[in-house]
Amino acid sequence: MEASEGAVTGRTTVERRSDREIVVTRWFDAPARLVFEAWSDPELFQRWWVPRSLGATLHACEMDVRTGGTYRLNFGEGMDFFGRYVEVTPPSRIVWTNEEGGEGGSVTTVTFEEIDGRTRLVMTEVFPSKEALDAEGGAADAADETFSQLDELLATMQ
Repeated sequence: MEASEGAVTGRTTVERRSDREIVVTRWFDAPARLVFEAWSDPELFQRWWVPRSLGATLHACEMDVRTGGTYRLNFGEGMDFFGRYVEVTPPSRIVWTNEEGGEGGSVTTVTFEEIDGRTRLVMTEVFPSKEALDAEGGAADAADETFSQLDELLATMQ
């Protein structure tokens, strides 16, 4: 099933809500403060963010996770992802820009909602146009593998 129709892979749901918006939802067996920490601590983030199946290495991870802060993820050979944090509300919300695409950059919002010691994570990515979302590739499709890696990390943090 294509992401545009809404797909469930593993425990991750990927839904294309409009021509410009993708929403990824996942439950984690950890409190929101730990899930938030895994998203906001550069050393922890670097351990789970890149899907192992890609064979890519995140060489450098600079993150100043606060409203107005910036981030840069370096994969080598001039391949950097970067932007700024628009809103950071620990441990419930992080909003950032994806500026490597210039005018075609998206805005990502991640919310962390704790219910009975578990965390419901919702990641929404809004693109400036349908074309920008279509050109995005399969990043949302890799979310299940990435979030499985986050599950592994969270199990070591509790």
